[in-house]
Amino acid sequence: MEFKAQLSQQAARVDRIMDRYLPEECGHQKTIFSAMNYSVRAGGKRLRPILMEETYRLCGGEGQEIEPFMAAIEMIHTSSLVHDDLPAMDGDEYRRGKKTTWVVYGEDMGILAGDALMIYAFEVAAKAFGMTAHPERAGRAIGILAEKTGIYGMIGGQTVDVELTGQPVPEDKLDFIYRLKTGALLEASMMIGAVMAGADEDTVKKCGEVALKVGLAFQIQDDILDLTSSTEALGKPVMSDEKNNKTTYVTINGLEASRKQVAELSAQAVDTLHGIPGENPFLEQLILSLVNRLK
Repeated sequence: MEFKAQLSQQAARVDRIMDRYLPEECGHQKTIFSAMNYSVRAGGKRLRPILMEETYRLCGGEGQEIEPFMAAIEMIHTSSLVHDDLPAMDGDEYRRGKKTTWVVYGEDMGILAGDALMIYAFEVAAKAFGMTAHPERAGRAIGILAEKTGIYGMIGGQTVDVELTGQPVPEDKLDFIYRLKTGALLEASMMIGAVMAGADEDTVKKCGEVALKVGLAFQIQDDILDLTSSTEALGKPVMSDEKNNKTTYVTINGLEASRKQVAELSAQAVDTLHGIPGENPFLEQLILSLVNRLK
């Protein structure tokens, strides 16, 4: 099957998995359920859950035990976007071509929806305990999910990013922000896939290394696209980095050097991937598409 068609098919499969785990919109607190579901169903490429499942298959996994973690990682990613869009953060009114959650439901519900998705993600992930013959793997996977989401992962990176808003950012701190804010959830995706498949420690480590390089390249490419793409292509405002006076790899190193760095990181990621036992050509194509995307 042609790669784009397979990617679309995989994204549709993730959507069906997500639908099984999203809350029913009823009861006195149905507004928060509605805001959560709106946020998740607003679209997106579902790259993290696809990366997770493809890594799981690469490492020999065959069951459905990975699915709660696929739903959980997408909920956590979505929660971060909901919070990023808030007026106290980036103040964006559109994402993926649709009005952001806080614009539709109000700033208060936007905060609560982001909080709710992050907590609910762990409730969903815990369902894997009842779906696997190896509960110790699910326990370790939840530990990885928590670490890569929290103060030593995504939230830690976001903290430094927010603190330095409007200030010049040294390259070492920018690298730290990107590795945690973007790279951490990609690391979680691939590492959890490997862990749930029963991979050995060396393989789990290599999966994390691949994801870290992909995450850094992905964010640098995002910086490039913010400067070179259009709102129509990206589905979100462009030039927002300049508007918010944000330091990026492009502002530090220039456009061409940033493009070269993306290519180098991409090559390193694929090289490390080739050192992992097993074959998954689709996973390799997916990694290359992430760092070479045009939108």
